[in-house]
Amino acid sequence: MRGSLIDPEATAGHRRARRTAGAVASAALLLPLLGAAPSSSTAQASSAELQQAFAGAAAEYHVPLSVLLGVSYLQSRWDAHAGAPSVSGGYGPMHLTDARTAIAKTPHHSNGTEDARGDSSRPPLLPTTQVPRNSQLPDRLKTLPKAARLTGLPEERLRTDAAANVAGGAALLAAAQKDLGEPLSDDAADWYGAVARFSGADDTATAATYANDVYEVIRRGEERTTDAGQQVALTARPGLSPDTAPLRRAGLRTVSAANTECPTSVSCEWIPAPYTEFGGSDYGNHDLGDRPASQSIKYIVIHDTEGTWDGVLKMVQDPAYVSWNYTLRSTDGHIAQHVKAKDVAWHAGNWYINAKSIGLEHEGFLASPDAWYTEEMYRASARLVNYLADKYRVPLDRQHILGHDNVPGPTTSAIPGMHTDPGPYWDWQHYFTLLGHPFKPATKKSGGLVTVLPNFATNQPRYTGCVTGGEACAAHGSSEVRLYSRPDETSPLIKDIGLRPKGNDSTIDVNDVGSRVSTGQQYAVADRDGDWTAIWYLGQKAWFKNPQSRPTAVNASGQVMTPKAGLTEIPVYGRAYPESAAYPAGVPVQAVSPLPYKIPAGQKYAAGDKVPGEYFYAPTFDTAPHKVVIGKDMYYEIQFGHRVAFVRAADVNVTRSRA
Repeated sequence: MRGSLIDPEATAGHRRARRTAGAVASAALLLPLLGAAPSSSTAQASSAELQQAFAGAAAEYHVPLSVLLGVSYLQSRWDAHAGAPSVSGGYGPMHLTDARTAIAKTPHHSNGTEDARGDSSRPPLLPTTQVPRNSQLPDRLKTLPKAARLTGLPEERLRTDAAANVAGGAALLAAAQKDLGEPLSDDAADWYGAVARFSGADDTATAATYANDVYEVIRRGEERTTDAGQQVALTARPGLSPDTAPLRRAGLRTVSAANTECPTSVSCEWIPAPYTEFGGSDYGNHDLGDRPASQSIKYIVIHDTEGTWDGVLKMVQDPAYVSWNYTLRSTDGHIAQHVKAKDVAWHAGNWYINAKSIGLEHEGFLASPDAWYTEEMYRASARLVNYLADKYRVPLDRQHILGHDNVPGPTTSAIPGMHTDPGPYWDWQHYFTLLGHPFKPATKKSGGLVTVLPNFATNQPRYTGCVTGGEACAAHGSSEVRLYSRPDETSPLIKDIGLRPKGNDSTIDVNDVGSRVSTGQQYAVADRDGDWTAIWYLGQKAWFKNPQSRPTAVNASGQVMTPKAGLTEIPVYGRAYPESAAYPAGVPVQAVSPLPYKIPAGQKYAAGDKVPGEYFYAPTFDTAPHKVVIGKDMYYEIQFGHRVAFVRAADVNVTRSRA
């Protein structure tokens, strides 16, 4: 049995009795539990109020407690998010959606100057297409108003009161069970169809995947302390086998997974991005390739969409826009694939990275900190990434699983326009835990390297820029840690001369990545001073607060590079392109242009793969002249600032740091 909070439905020999009149308090009396704990209650009793709310709502609406807890876990991990909506307008532990009220109105995460293709061999294709707004929302985005009608509770209460929200979710599950013509059974195995319907999915595959996930949670059991300090537990029921037959009567459409490259554990459909030639010999919106035969796939890039599902799908089907390989939906984790892995999508803003990566867009908004990501989307994404990483031998670490905000500008002029998603509110530690590779200390000794690892929930650095006018963003958990020029929070932030060539200070704007590090990234230690640790960052010594009682980084081991003896400084590159002698006739030589940064003698940086210079020549719709140019010059990828970068192997020495 997991946890100290007992699920009576799973207790040996127990079958929850049907409610009789007067046996259970009315929903109106059950709902205020969170805000009405008696003054004599202990801290332990107070922290169990949400568990009590689940039990009360389950009894009131005749929903098995394990089903209600399992569904809520897949929606929100039982978190209430202080009444703030998710990226798809969902509220509370049950993720009741009210998108007409909640869809975030936030600025795009770039200044509109980035060419997502990132290759100067053809004119830039700038992102001018806007995400359209939908006048008619699908049912999956308006479950909260329906819950209000079923419970008789005000919509505002369902948004802000966790106990009311749980009751609304229970009412929706009961209504779905009735709609399917199924009895309000005490047996969790009988609720598969209702759980599938609760997902809001409009196709059978997505609904089934969601229901399967819920039942896996029930079989395994879960327990955690929520973001509001509530202790919630779901007792494991390993032998539970649901009846899947009711799903066939749900009237959902059938979506073919043909042509998709997805694991069987996710729901996936093929919505192709167009490879189309149009006026002036121009074309869009990706390039045909022969990966991985002609060039390795080394990166998977995590993006957020900055738009809603339906609008984003219109964008990727526009031949005059850009492309990415997959889009993931927030409400139910549904996946659409747009570009084959063998082909090159235009998503990262750096042609070298594009040519060697797969891009995943997640429905979401960077500059809306409270617009949280659903657990089901995190899980679907992790399954897809695990599948792709295994298929293409991509290591599961932060040097290969990049955020868009970790992709370097290919040239000096491109740096200010590079994107900053998924931003500080993407939970990298939870994501890598789902990938099966959680970040943790690699050594007990302090020394050579550290892995950035703040506690996501309690790490809440202040940001601005989430709303117009420059006001502070709402306090929220973050994966990122701020860097200072001295071991003092009143000292200036680290400068980024690529973003600000005139030497202006970095800011705390949510889109300013000039002075921050992110969970899972590794850096070489430069110094320590009490509760502060210094790392080498953008050619500077950068300090962050790292007290032993509440660490924001842990000790690590790995490869470290430093400039070779005799060199006072070495250049840094945003792409690993071949030397000029490597280019065959007919392929224009690409400049090996350094970025404005330098690495002075004596500094050290975490080093990743050693790779040859490589360039994919593909500026034409006709694929006949396309070529992959591979040089003899070798490069190391390094963790240089918030973004990765490259240095020539001939310029550096690489050693193994263990402490």
